[in-house]
Amino acid sequence: MSHTARKRFGQHFLVDDGVIAAIVRAIDPRPGEAIVEIGPGLGALTQPLLERCGALTVVELDRDLAARLRKRAGLEVVEADVLTVDFATLAQRLARPLRVVGNLPYNISTPILFHLLGAVDRVADQHFMLQKEVVERMVAGPGGKDFGRLTVMLQWRYEIEPVLDVPPEAFDPPPRVDSAVVRMTPLREVPAVDAARLSEIVTVAFSQRRKLLRHTLGRWLEQHGQGAGFDLQRRAEEVPVAEYVALAAPTKTAA
Repeated sequence: MSHTARKRFGQHFLVDDGVIAAIVRAIDPRPGEAIVEIGPGLGALTQPLLERCGALTVVELDRDLAARLRKRAGLEVVEADVLTVDFATLAQRLARPLRVVGNLPYNISTPILFHLLGAVDRVADQHFMLQKEVVERMVAGPGGKDFGRLTVMLQWRYEIEPVLDVPPEAFDPPPRVDSAVVRMTPLREVPAVDAARLSEIVTVAFSQRRKLLRHTLGRWLEQHGQGAGFDLQRRAEEVPVAEYVALAAPTKTAA
C-alpha cells in the first residue's frame, strides 16, 4: 500500500538503505532498551531497530501510518502529536531511561528539542535526523553566527555530536535542504540552574543580536539585581554557555 507524503506533517521519508544502516549502527540498539522513535513514517528505521531490539515504542501523528504500524508485532504505537507526549511519564511506565530516535519533521524540530528538555533526566540518549543548519546551530561555539538561543539551551544540558551528513536524495520526496544526524547525550554533572530563569535570560540576550548586551540583557539584570562583574560590552553570541548558566544559578539567601 502506497502513502503520499503529507506536506502539513513535514513528511520526507528516508529511502537510502546505506544511510539507514549507518544510522542504525550509530544508535546501536540492544534488546531490553526502551527505544522510542518519533515520526516513524513508513518504517525505514523502525524495522531494522525492531529487528535489533525486539520491541519499540513509536509516536506517529498520521492516522493512516499509525494504523499500518499497528500491524507490526513488537510495536507500541502512540498516535499523538509528539509535542503533547509526556516522555517522563513514558519513561516511568517503561521503567528504563529512554533512547529517543527519529527523523524529526523539520518544520517543528526545534519545538520538539525544547519539549524533550522537560524529560532529560529520564533520557539515556537521543539520535535525530535534522536539517543540517539546525545541527550546526546546536554544536556552535561562541563568536559565530550559528551560536544562539538553541545552542545555549541545549549545550548546558547535553553533549552534542554530529554523526552523519545526509543529502536530499536520500529522501522521498527530497527536502530542499541538506540534513544531518546528531547524537545528544545528557550530561552527567549539571550545574544547579533555575531552568526558567536561564530560558528568560537567553531569550532577552538574543532578542536583538546586533546590539551590545548592555542595551538588552543589561537592563534585565539591573531590574533583577544581578550581573555584578558580568561584561555587558559584548554581543549575545560572544558569551560562552557557562557564563549564561552562571547567571541562572539559584540566588543564595542570607541565613
